[in-house]
Amino acid sequence: MVIFMKDEDSSLDWRAGVDPTVPNSARMYDYFLGGKDSFPADVAAARKVQDRQPIIRAASRENRYFLRRAVRYLAELGIDQFLDLGTGLPTQGTVHEIATGARVVYVDHDPMVIAHAHALMIGGDEHRVRIIEGDAREPHTILDHPQVVRHLDFDRPLGVLMLGLLHFIRDQEGAGDVVSEFVRPLVPGSYLAISHGTLDGFDTRLVADVRLVYENAMSYQMRTRAQISRFFTGLDMVEPGLVPATDWRPDGVTEGVPGDKIGLLAGVGVVP
Repeated sequence: MVIFMKDEDSSLDWRAGVDPTVPNSARMYDYFLGGKDSFPADVAAARKVQDRQPIIRAASRENRYFLRRAVRYLAELGIDQFLDLGTGLPTQGTVHEIATGARVVYVDHDPMVIAHAHALMIGGDEHRVRIIEGDAREPHTILDHPQVVRHLDFDRPLGVLMLGLLHFIRDQEGAGDVVSEFVRPLVPGSYLAISHGTLDGFDTRLVADVRLVYENAMSYQMRTRAQISRFFTGLDMVEPGLVPATDWRPDGVTEGVPGDKIGLLAGVGVVP
């Protein structure tokens, strides 16, 4: 276990920045994973999504399985520092637990996530891990953050993780520019991992229903495979490329749902 260093510019009192009546994507995701860190508004919204898209629980778990496989793969290649954007509430199998010995900065915009991280991740390994409050839609505020600058060495390869993040940043909010800004300072041999909800193979009316539930509280935009592929522009794709999350270097741990039914694409690119 690990103790996260407090962000000097923020308070651990998450109540000042949380409206429990408004659903939150991180807390909904925690609900889909079987967690208990959610408010009634989160549960109600999550159940609406699940009613319209029952596969969402399996997809959420497959996203965690992809995280484990991708981080393990990068660690085996020698990547020993990670920037995890939109990390969500702490759950089993976090990046620093998978890549033991790696330096990790977790980033989330939800004060409740920050508070839970500090409260739940207590231990004696504070030299390896930091968590900061930040909005991925404002890359410069994260990349220039003192904790990021001090903790990660951008002169060496690192792994940037955007898992289950970009479908909460719409095109009009500059999703493509967000990715480009985080990739720009990376040296050759650095990696970008993305998982993203997809429109492919789903009834458009069903997709519109799910989008409406999310957009009552937050940005939400599922994308096609071609649209997601553009986030990897300028990078070399790691085999097997952008594929259903279940099919990215599978290791036998799965929910057993066919990849084309999961509604989640995943891929890893390397800076040439």
